[in-house]
Amino acid sequence: MWHEGGLHRVVGGREVRIEAAEGGVEVEPFDDSVRVLLGFPFDLDAFYAWAADDEVLHSLAVRLRGFRPPLMPDPWEMLVGSITAQQVSLFSATAIRNRFVEAYGERHDVAWAFPSRDRVAALGEGALVALGFSRRKEEYVLGLARSELDLGALRTLPDDEVRARIVALRGLGDWTAEWFLARHLARPNAWPWGDLALRKAVADLYRGLDVREARERFHPFENLAAHYLLLAQRTP
Repeated sequence: MWHEGGLHRVVGGREVRIEAAEGGVEVEPFDDSVRVLLGFPFDLDAFYAWAADDEVLHSLAVRLRGFRPPLMPDPWEMLVGSITAQQVSLFSATAIRNRFVEAYGERHDVAWAFPSRDRVAALGEGALVALGFSRRKEEYVLGLARSELDLGALRTLPDDEVRARIVALRGLGDWTAEWFLARHLARPNAWPWGDLALRKAVADLYRGLDVREARERFHPFENLAAHYLLLAQRTP
């Protein structure tokens, strides 16, 4: 929720307020969960040193210096958000998620906590459809909520195993698995090549370079490279 000049968000069971400040942001309260939200796991100095040899990324690193891709601290929220974003506009996905959060999340002072996995697992058929979910997406979300997959344990697994466990669930494919690695686990080699915006960014900035071939070019900083390229397209 945006409220009186600041972003309010529930992280780890507590509501935090984030405000723009000179050189960064002011956050209250500040803890390890908020550090994750603000992208602290990323090693920007190492990325900038490596990007110095790439003309495009070097110029972006100078222009966008200090940008840390925000991360989703909760794996359940990350995957549900990915399902809502499938094959719809960002505006539509956001509207559906907002209705979902307000309907089944816990209200704090200003913002709502994301609906818990247990509460969603207990919902009946049609409850999510009434909020704007398609029948198929409702099936995907309920299936994820009721699955035996230990989402917290994914953090301990190598990239390929994380991908395999996610795509084994109905409705979750390669696109979701790669963004999970990128935006929840902050894995440096995550490369969401199936993302249309990333395909366009790579092709535009590297004279038609194919997004799959580009992966090797950006190793070992595929994740940060992807986010800097995407931000460059949004802020020309």
